[in-house]
Amino acid sequence: MRIGLDIMGSDHGPDVPIRGAVLASRELPSDTRLVLIGDAATIEKGLRSEGADASAFDIVPSVDDITMHDNPTKALQAKPRSSISIGFHLLKEGKLDAFASTGNTGAMLVGSIFSVKPIPGVIRPCIPTLVPKEGGGLGVLLDVGANADCKPDVLAQFGLLGAMLAKHVYHIDEPKVGLLNIGEEEKKGDLLRQATHELMKDQTQYRFIGNIEGRDLFNEKADVMVCDGFTGNVVLKVIEGFHDLLEGHGVNDPFLHRFNYENYGGLPVLGVNGNVIIGHGISNEVAIKSMVFAAREVVASKLNERIREALV
Repeated sequence: MRIGLDIMGSDHGPDVPIRGAVLASRELPSDTRLVLIGDAATIEKGLRSEGADASAFDIVPSVDDITMHDNPTKALQAKPRSSISIGFHLLKEGKLDAFASTGNTGAMLVGSIFSVKPIPGVIRPCIPTLVPKEGGGLGVLLDVGANADCKPDVLAQFGLLGAMLAKHVYHIDEPKVGLLNIGEEEKKGDLLRQATHELMKDQTQYRFIGNIEGRDLFNEKADVMVCDGFTGNVVLKVIEGFHDLLEGHGVNDPFLHRFNYENYGGLPVLGVNGNVIIGHGISNEVAIKSMVFAAREVVASKLNERIREALV
């Protein structure tokens, strides 16, 4: 298995992804090799400073890398030798089993859609996030930013994509899928939510349990929580902001610690013909390591193959 890691996309510069790669390499099984994409001299210097053997990695040089300020759509075309562009090229050519980056999220999404392309039958690829549950497990919330505007059939399909992620990557048997709404009743919500509910309750590919409210995000009512990307991104930022607020006030609680992004590292873009993992730009080396292992788990689960089978 070959996992490509973008070294140049971090908010902290290349040193942090290099340290994360070294941490991951010490725990990865022998069948997994990391491909580090970035400035070769910087990578080699960083590996030496960490006491790592450069021959244990594959290094693919890049130049003119994409920054957080670049226009996502234009950047991939304007910077074909950037780390993100090269990562997608290698993934498309089958030379990588997964490509992971904490770089420009928009560029990663554009590359996912226009380079490796959506799986046939997928209406809109989406981005999930993980939500800790009171009982100790995890829930999947999607979409959290890829699709600000959605139609009912798109949301209904998010339920399938989220259920497959929950089942095959996070090993939740028969995941319960809920539609995030302003009330539990079937006719609650705007026209989009009402029409989506009708589609979801009539499908047979996943276990739909009806509407859920925002207060249900952290309880056991649903394992997969479906919403449009606008709503999901607002919810995600509220969760992150409240977590930081409580930590800043000195709250020390085991459940609060489970919101730490370091635990999860990164999550896949769901519905595309390749394993693309997006991490947070502020990720430290521990989060980078977690992102590498998340990529390995997604590859091993054969998630994309299972999605293709479900959409036949």
